[in-house]
Amino acid sequence: MSERESEIITDQDRITPEIMTFVAKVPEITLTFWIIKILCTSIGEIGADALTMSYFGETTATVAGFWKDYGYLVGAGIFLLIFLISVGVQIASKKFHPFIYWTTIVATTLLGTALADYFTRSEGFGYYWGSAILLTLVILSLVLCRLITGTIDIASVRTARSEMFYWVTIMFSQTLGTALGDYVAAGEGKGLGLGYLMSGAVFGGMMVILAILAYTTKASRTILFWIAFILTRPLGAVTGDYLDKPIEDGGLEMNRYVLTAILLVVIIAAILIFPQKPAEEAH
Repeated sequence: MSERESEIITDQDRITPEIMTFVAKVPEITLTFWIIKILCTSIGEIGADALTMSYFGETTATVAGFWKDYGYLVGAGIFLLIFLISVGVQIASKKFHPFIYWTTIVATTLLGTALADYFTRSEGFGYYWGSAILLTLVILSLVLCRLITGTIDIASVRTARSEMFYWVTIMFSQTLGTALGDYVAAGEGKGLGLGYLMSGAVFGGMMVILAILAYTTKASRTILFWIAFILTRPLGAVTGDYLDKPIEDGGLEMNRYVLTAILLVVIIAAILIFPQKPAEEAH
């Protein structure tokens, strides 16, 4: 086994129980993976807004007080149920299934969007503190996973134990990404005020830097993966916000239901056109 392969598989040059058992339940990391991931984050942002904002009317002037206070929380409850069902099916599956995996990813983005909006807006944590708290939760989840399973490498996601850590970490990262994207884009004293397009350029540029580091340095691919995974969330979130937010707020104000349907079709087409292998087959 080469040094490069050893790093990818074990993260510590040793075999862990997760590596030794069952089969990889996640896809190999390719350009297709990142494209679909960004599409999933965008559909999560737009789809969640379609429910909590457009359908429940949480942000409209004439909506009842209940939805002003609890619209995001109700949406998060609905998406939590979808998330739990999706994760249950994913963990119960005996091998890697692209549609099950990506459905679960979309479920995490929907839940993450609604949770982030609830805590940063309804509960008043704000984008800065919301991002800081969620970043702490992501790091804590990864540290616990490393201590308990022996690795945080995605190639080790082969048991129910490692999958539970994987999906909890992803859920936290998706929630973090929403708050972080809002913090960078929002103005009026709420964030850095870069706007949706400039924020997208910033997060996209950071992804390019990570790709350069991956191909030109010996930096841990595992760490780079998790940083990239987190950054794709705000990148997709600000892209989704640019498409569906009101024109006066810097968006294009496109129909959220139509955008959700279009993105769903594109994601399905990408999965069908570009077959994916389990992570273990990538080497």
